[in-house]
Amino acid sequence: MTDLSICICTYKRPVLLRRLLQAVWDQAAEHSVEVIVVDNDPAQSASAVLAEMGQLFADSLTVVSLANPNISLARNAAIAAAKGDWIIMIDDDEVPVSTWLQQLLAVQLVHNADVVFAPVLPDYADTTPDWIRRGGYFDRRRLPTGTRIDHRDARSGNVLIRHVLLQRLTASQQGGVGPFDPAFGTTGGEDTMLFRRLDAMGAVMVWCDEAPASEYIPPDRATAKWLLQRSYRTGQLFIRTELAMLSGMQRLRSAIILSGRACVQFVLALLFALLCLPVKPLKTFAWLRIAASQLGKLSYFWGKATHAYGSQAGAGKS
Repeated sequence: MTDLSICICTYKRPVLLRRLLQAVWDQAAEHSVEVIVVDNDPAQSASAVLAEMGQLFADSLTVVSLANPNISLARNAAIAAAKGDWIIMIDDDEVPVSTWLQQLLAVQLVHNADVVFAPVLPDYADTTPDWIRRGGYFDRRRLPTGTRIDHRDARSGNVLIRHVLLQRLTASQQGGVGPFDPAFGTTGGEDTMLFRRLDAMGAVMVWCDEAPASEYIPPDRATAKWLLQRSYRTGQLFIRTELAMLSGMQRLRSAIILSGRACVQFVLALLFALLCLPVKPLKTFAWLRIAASQLGKLSYFWGKATHAYGSQAGAGKS
């Protein structure tokens, strides 16, 4: 019986996908592992790499082609094809350390966890400007191994999840399409919604700091424009996911409070950006990102959701 199902969704990143699959193969022999790759590109740009790696993995590699670019549908398809007791999700632009599987499983066993999260560290292109590296804009919070966490520190890149919990979520979803909500499949926020639901179910979620994966940061993301756009989009997603599980007066009350807070923070962030501009350019940019995030929150109430998945420019994660 397969113990682990490693689920990978890929979209127009064949070179990075090959790198990831090779890293998985290098340690898969030590465990009972199957790998499911969903090619979410209508042009099936990963087909040559998957044919090549299929000779290496043989029967332990399953390929699913999904022509509708939607990360929720892609993840649902991968999970539906999985046979393992445990699901591991890792993104196609990531590469794990050589003891990745061993560390995730050890922490799960020690803490009897339902979900184990591990770090994702930036891997910058050589041309990345120094101010981007120093600013730490792609750094994420790290925690001591074994720390209990909730949905606020959760994400779907580099995570181990008990399969039966995902099956329960699928059964509870309208239409049973899978644990990830397709309504968030082109905008992002689908992983936030998933882990909010797992949190509400009482799932034991812990951190494993010894199983990091590196995430390649392409040059077109290492720009001020992209970072400000990301802040705007994550602000919009924050409001959308905060309100998604509420209804009636509770939803209205939260919307009023959150929008009022965003207005105040937007004005203050712009003011602090102006004050820092003459002497602290990096601090100025940090305040501008906060302002963009608050503007994104407010845009939820008057604009359309910003799409980040399904085009070459917006492919992949935030």
